[in-house]
Formats: sequence, C-alpha cells, structure tokens
Amino acid sequence: MKFKLTVSEELKRHCPDYHGAAIHAAVQNSAHSEGLWEEIAAFTRELQATDTPDSIKLQPAIAATRAAYRSLGKDPSRYRPSAEALRRRLLRGLDLYRIDTLVDLINLVSLRTGYSIGGFDADKIVGEELELGVGRADEPFEGIGRGPLNIEGLPVYRDRQGGIGTPTSDHERTKMGLETTHILAIINGYSGAEGLEEAARWTADLLRRYASATDVDIVLYE
Repeated sequence: MKFKLTVSEELKRHCPDYHGAAIHAAVQNSAHSEGLWEEIAAFTRELQATDTPDSIKLQPAIAATRAAYRSLGKDPSRYRPSAEALRRRLLRGLDLYRIDTLVDLINLVSLRTGYSIGGFDADKIVGEELELGVGRADEPFEGIGRGPLNIEGLPVYRDRQGGIGTPTSDHERTKMGLETTHILAIINGYSGAEGLEEAARWTADLLRRYASATDVDIVLYE
C-alpha cells in the first residue's frame, strides 16, 4: 500500500479504542452488479425482520461511533454515522441508493458490519499520507451529495490538501466513479480491533468477486 495512515494524538485522547483497517486495490468499476444487489437484498430482508430504529443504535460498531461523536462534542443524532443512516433508510422501507458497484459494495459492508467506511478513488488523494484528526471550526468540507458540511468535532481523514472523509460523509473531491481504477477503503473501528480484520478480508473478497480486484493490500493500524 502506498499510503501511510496515522491517528492524531487529539483523536486518540477522545477515542482510545480506535483501530483502523485500510484496503487498497486495483479495481474495475461498473454501473451495476446483479450478484452484489442480491446480497444487498438479502441483508435488507434480514434487517427489516430483526431490527428496529432503537436497536440500530445498540449495534456495537454503531454505538461506539456514536460515543466517539459525543466525546468530540458532536451530536450523533444530527450528524449520523453513515452505517446508522443507511440502516435507518432501509427500515423506513426506502431503497438503498444505486450509485455504482464500488459505492454499493462499500455500503453493503457498512450495513452488515456497522462500521462507517470511507471509500476513496485512491488516484485523487493528494500525497501519500493520511491522518485521522478532528474537524476544526469553519474547516471547508464538501460532502458527497450534501454540499458544505460542518465537520467541526467530527473525526476526519486529511490528505495534503485537506479533509477527504468523515464517518458521516466523504468529500466530493476524492469520490469514486465509473472511471475509478484504484480504491482505498478505510474501515473505522471505534469499538476496537475485534472483528475489524474479518471485515477487511470480507471487503477484499467482495472487491475480488464484483470489481475484479487485483493487487489487494490490507493494513491494520491504530
């Protein structure tokens, strides 16, 4: 993996259990994958049969991300972590957004594991170092499909140019598209290391099956 990933001391003070997993791979994106959507449909049926809006918040990875937000002074009910927002959407009976295979795949992993996952076009990242820090007041951030997002108090990954991803939304600048040929997926484990490697390996397997991934590299860090 060409990227060096680090966690700031400020973030560590507020989120001492944070562990991350990064997956880098060469990929072939597509507009739609029938097999992937069969897996998404199966999870949707499972979720709707077993979960409620209240139980979503108790899922370990989601609960830990919400606790991290509160520790940083951010309201997790106003700025929902993406995994929670996706589950709530399905419970309301709304269809999951159909974007492209890479985005849909990341959404499936996030839904099933409860981790909020950043999915980036690796070739759009500026520099070879990413640090997870804390958003500052008035720090500019253009959320994908959301416009300007107030990231003060949110965990944020920054490259040399600025913020590219939070658990609530990633940045327009590094978003994936049909032209993407290299992915960097970051799984954020505010609940600690347990289950993180398994989620990373499952992500890599999905990328191989549905995006013809090669040169897959997984790195665990804290």
